[in-house]
Amino acid sequence: MHLTLYRFSESPESTIGLLYEGKYFNCFTLEDQYQKVKVEGETRIPEGLYKVKERRVLSGLTKKYRAKYAWFKWHFELQDVPGFKYVYIHIGNDDDHTDGCIIVGNSLKSNKVDDVNNLGASTPAFKRLYKRMKDAFTVEINIINISKDAESAWPRRTAPSR
Repeated sequence: MHLTLYRFSESPESTIGLLYEGKYFNCFTLEDQYQKVKVEGETRIPEGLYKVKERRVLSGLTKKYRAKYAWFKWHFELQDVPGFKYVYIHIGNDDDHTDGCIIVGNSLKSNKVDDVNNLGASTPAFKRLYKRMKDAFTVEINIINISKDAESAWPRRTAPSR
C-alpha cells in the first residue's frame, strides 16, 4: 500500500494536508508546524518516504484505543524518522492532539490553516484507513510539501537504493 501525503497549507501552529492511497483521495491530515529547530511534541516530521509498520507494544495509548475501539489492535508507526520516535497515524481534531504524529479526518473546517482550524470525523477516517493498512502486506507513506509557504530546510528523504 502506497500512501502520499501532500502538505498544502501551513501556519505557525499547524500543517494541513491531503492523504492519497495511490491516485485516490483518502482523507485530510493535520500535523504540527514546521520548525527549523525541533521542539518536542510541537514540530512536524521531515518530508520523505517512510515505511509504516504496526508497533506491537501495549502502551498506554494502545490500551486506551483498544478499550474504545473493538476493531483496533496496534498503532501504525512511521519507521526511521530522523530525530523522532513513536510517530503514529491516529485520531485527533487539532494540533494539540498531534504530538509530532499525523492525525486524519474526513472533513476540514477550512482549506487554510488558522488558529481555530481542526479536523472533523476523525474516527471514521482513521477506522477506514486503519483497516486498509491492516489488510496491506506492506505500507509506506511519501510526505511531500507542496505549500507555497513551505520553508522546510530538511533534506527530502528518498527511497533506499535497491
